[in-house]
Amino acid sequence: MQIYEGKTAFRGIAEGKIKVYRKDQQQIKREHAENTQEELLRFERAKGEALRQLTGLYEKALKEVGEANAAIFEVHQMMLEDPDYVESITNMIRTQKVNAAYAVASTGDNFSQMFSMMDDDYMRERAADIRDISERLVGILAGRTGSQMELTEPVILVADDLAPSETVQLDKDKVLAFVTVHGSSNSHTAILARTMNIPALFRVDIPLDDTVDGKEGIVDGYHGRIYLEPEPRVREELEARQAEERKKQELLWQLKGKENVTLDGRRIEIYANIGSFGDVAAVLQNDAGGIGLFRSEFLYLESEDYPSEEEQFQVYKKVAESMAGRKVIIRTLDIGADKQVGYFQMEPEENPALGYRAIRICLDRPEIFKTQLRAIYRASAYGTVSIMYPMIISVEEVDRIAEIVGEVQEELKQQQIPFGDVEQGIMIETPAAALISDLLAKKVDFFSIGTNDLVQYTLASDRQNPKLEQICDPHHPAILRLIRMIADNAHREGIWVGICGELGADLTLTETFLNMGIDELSVSPGLVLSVRKKVRETKLGEKYN
Repeated sequence: MQIYEGKTAFRGIAEGKIKVYRKDQQQIKREHAENTQEELLRFERAKGEALRQLTGLYEKALKEVGEANAAIFEVHQMMLEDPDYVESITNMIRTQKVNAAYAVASTGDNFSQMFSMMDDDYMRERAADIRDISERLVGILAGRTGSQMELTEPVILVADDLAPSETVQLDKDKVLAFVTVHGSSNSHTAILARTMNIPALFRVDIPLDDTVDGKEGIVDGYHGRIYLEPEPRVREELEARQAEERKKQELLWQLKGKENVTLDGRRIEIYANIGSFGDVAAVLQNDAGGIGLFRSEFLYLESEDYPSEEEQFQVYKKVAESMAGRKVIIRTLDIGADKQVGYFQMEPEENPALGYRAIRICLDRPEIFKTQLRAIYRASAYGTVSIMYPMIISVEEVDRIAEIVGEVQEELKQQQIPFGDVEQGIMIETPAAALISDLLAKKVDFFSIGTNDLVQYTLASDRQNPKLEQICDPHHPAILRLIRMIADNAHREGIWVGICGELGADLTLTETFLNMGIDELSVSPGLVLSVRKKVRETKLGEKYN
């Protein structure tokens, strides 16, 4: 028996045969091109075919993993048509008189290296995307067709790394687990693995050869290990753990339809976070009380141009109707930082997390803001819709939002377009908003605490930087004091307060949040029942005040 350790991207236990996936090592030779015009045409044809393939991958991913996760293939299409990338290839063909495949491979290597050397974690992840689209182009130029990921039986897939396009082409019924030598928990592949509910490990120093291929293995996603030809004792222990996890899941399903009430009668709302209409099925399946965070920015990230009022209205309307009266809280456009949209034509920033983003863009470009607000208000006639505004730091911002909302309401009334009674809320995710939450509470109907940004802004620590994992501590006393302050200030003004960041699903803090008086927790759909179980097992008694 051999044991290899790594990091966990998605927990779970999987047992079966190991399949080592070896990418074709494409040996691209530099060849002199007598006819550069012909090579340019070959490149353009390959680019067209690559765009067609990516469209197919997007549609496949859309059905299997939802719009938010399928968006990577639209990003790949945009990168494939990026002027700098394309110009580098075509210029190399013209000036150096080389074959198209060599120009693509060289440009891919150069751009990938450039991205991998950047300080920003998100931008470093784009290096893998550049490699992916370049390898696709080279494969097309070499005349290769079809997927190299065909599997004939269920296997534990072991690879150096997996590009999103490779992952989505897999037959999910034949993949027991992912194990990769490289990759990270923030890569698109890791996100897809979590969405597909496939146990996944990364940064595992495992050989990619015949000493592993075809052998029996067990992936332990709870401890970040893969066992090669496990001993009977280990196999029995892990199979028992697997059976135990299945029983736990079956018990959780029995909580569907139950109330989110503590042993001593304290009730809390448990909602779900979503990124697209495709996620609503998971919300309903897991019996969430509503949608506590609809990330509307994905409508913009997935579009080639500003989505129209009608396009947005149709999506919001479908979500509101599908939730059948359950609350749907839509967060207004929250782009900027690591979520860049090309057609917004925003200038590069040295520190985008602290820059031109979210509500700052909306107030600076009211025509975009009003289009979205009109769409949301129109959809509110078809369900229970609320709005919350991200990245607030001042009372003045809230006052300006109220003015624009008033203008939108008046326009709709004049046009005799119906709309509902829409709650107005703000996200508390900056220390500034937390510290003046007593003033902000007088202006709105509810608070939703965005703990992801609140933690990194309060502790001055980039939460995506693995070197700062020990520092970026969401349990830091400063964070918990701010959350209590926010809750107290909200309740003094008679408004409700929720948590929609990842901390809301931290079961070690559920009792603490209930004691603080938090009224609502919004978590990933798959975690709703786990949080419900924790709430129903908790007794607060005199501790709740």
